[in-house]
Amino acid sequence: MRGIERAIRRKGFLRLAGVDEAGRGALAGPVVAAAVILRDGRRIVGVTDSKRLSPRRRERLYGQIREEVLAVGVGVVNVSTIEARNILQATLLAMERAVVDLQVSPDGVIVDGLAVPNVDVPVFPVVRGDLECPSVAAASIVAKVTRDRIMADYHARYPAYGFDRHKGYGTDAHLQAIAEHGLSPIHRRTFSPVRQIRLPLVPAERSVC
Repeated sequence: MRGIERAIRRKGFLRLAGVDEAGRGALAGPVVAAAVILRDGRRIVGVTDSKRLSPRRRERLYGQIREEVLAVGVGVVNVSTIEARNILQATLLAMERAVVDLQVSPDGVIVDGLAVPNVDVPVFPVVRGDLECPSVAAASIVAKVTRDRIMADYHARYPAYGFDRHKGYGTDAHLQAIAEHGLSPIHRRTFSPVRQIRLPLVPAERSVC
């Protein structure tokens, strides 16, 4: 798992930030990105792509990551900006915000996938980076846990949709809830499955970009 990241570090990029996102494919809620700089490049045992971990394991590793790494940054982009910019541009913006949020400035960035955010240091795109690079895997966990907590908060405000269970993704239960209750203010109305719904909207509220 460490070969690609180790090779980049050997080129002199010692404060290398791994970056990943969560929520890009959801039908509701924000897209969240995280950036993680490992301390001296040391990986944390058990850290891998967040999708391969149970919620309980992710939560445990999230706390460990926060305690052991050199720096963590998080970027959140809400639905209003996703709608205005499109999901790709919103995802890149979340990544950029995550890098800016780091307490320590990185000298390079590894991103999961081929989309490259606009940051002031060299960027190394790695396909399946959350499996190949320890810092990206750590970022995937931070992004996923952060977003899951946001969606749990939204569930308390809009309990009819089950956001605490599906986290805004297009499950059958979620689509059925939309059919029954219409759209909430955090649904992405430009996304195809949501756009097809023609029911009254829940009263809108202000959201911070």
